[in-house]
Amino acid sequence: MLDLNDLKRSDFYYELPQELIAQTPIEPRNTSRMLVLDRSSGSISHSHFYNLCELLKKGDLLVLNDSRVIPARIYGEKENNRTFIEFLLLEQKENMVWELICRPGKKAKVGTRFVFGGGLLTAEILEVKEDGNRIARFHCKDDNIYSALDEIGQMPLPPYITEKLRDKERYQTVYSRELGSAAAPTAGLHFTKEQLAELEKSGVDLAYVTLHVGLGTFRPVKEDKVLDHKMHSEHYEIPERTARLISETKARGGRVIAVGTTSCRTLESVASQYGKVVPCCGNTDIFIYPGYKFKVLDGLITNFHLPESTLIMLVSAFAGYDNTMNAYKTAVEEKYRFFSFGDSMVIL
Repeated sequence: MLDLNDLKRSDFYYELPQELIAQTPIEPRNTSRMLVLDRSSGSISHSHFYNLCELLKKGDLLVLNDSRVIPARIYGEKENNRTFIEFLLLEQKENMVWELICRPGKKAKVGTRFVFGGGLLTAEILEVKEDGNRIARFHCKDDNIYSALDEIGQMPLPPYITEKLRDKERYQTVYSRELGSAAAPTAGLHFTKEQLAELEKSGVDLAYVTLHVGLGTFRPVKEDKVLDHKMHSEHYEIPERTARLISETKARGGRVIAVGTTSCRTLESVASQYGKVVPCCGNTDIFIYPGYKFKVLDGLITNFHLPESTLIMLVSAFAGYDNTMNAYKTAVEEKYRFFSFGDSMVIL
C-alpha cells in the first residue's frame, strides 16, 4: 500500500521498452490512440482521439494551454575562435537578456562572445549561475530576437527524441499563440482545428490559460524521497474569460477538464492561492503528488509520462495511484506510443 507520508521515487517506476517511445508525430494529429480511464472504478477502455467528443457532454469546459514553443536551440561559434557552441534558451529575463543552457559549458565564461547564423545573432555571457546555467545578453537587428530565432533556431525537442523534426509546427499545438515555452504542452498536440470546432458545435466550451513550459518539466526527480524534490517555477496567466467560464461551469454542474498537466498546474495553483480560479498572472512551483486534494479539476487529458517523473506523480494524484500504475502497465502491454509525440490518456 502506498505510504502518503513516505512517498518514494521508486513507487512511480515502470518498465518501458525503448521502442514504445514515439520518435515522430502521427498524422493526422487526432488519429493517435486514446486510453480512457474511469478514476472511480479504475476501468479502462481503448479508442482514438478523434472520438473524444463521445466522452464529453454539453456544458463541459476544456481548458487548454495556448503557450507557443520558441525555436530556442541555436548553434554557433565563439567569436574570433570558431569553437562550436550550442545554446538552449530557457527564460527571458528582460528584453534581450536570457537564461540558457550551453554546451560545452567550459567555453562560456563571463565576457565570452558568440556568433550565430553568420552574425544574425550575437551573445555575450553575463553570468554563470550556481546550477551551471548562463545569463547572456543578445544583439540582433531591430532587437527582435524572435524573428532571428525563427530563422536560425531549432525546436528544443526532449532528449529522448532522436529523430529530426521535419515541420516545426508539429511541435506546436494548433491553438498556440503566446510565445514563451521551452517545451510543448504535449497533451494538446492531438487536437486539430476541425476537432476543436466540432467540440464547440456539440456544446463543449473552450477556454485558455498560458503557462510557459520550462525544461524543469523534464528534470528527473533525483531524491529518493519525493517530498525532498524541489519543483521548478513557471510563469502563468489566466484571463478574465477563463476564470468566468470555470465559475459558470462549476455553478451549473458541468465538468472542468484540463488539457495537459500544465493547464492542471495553472488552475490548481491559482485555486490553492485564492480559493477559486481568478484572473491573474504569476509564477507557480506547485508540486502535485498523491494526497493532494484537487480544487478545480473534474477531468484530465494527458500523454504518457516518464517513469519516476513529477508528471506521473500528478496523474497518480488525480486518477489514484493504483489506477494510474495499472493504466501504464496496460498501455505498455497494448503497445501505446509514449511521451511527447505519443498517444493520449483521458481520465474522467
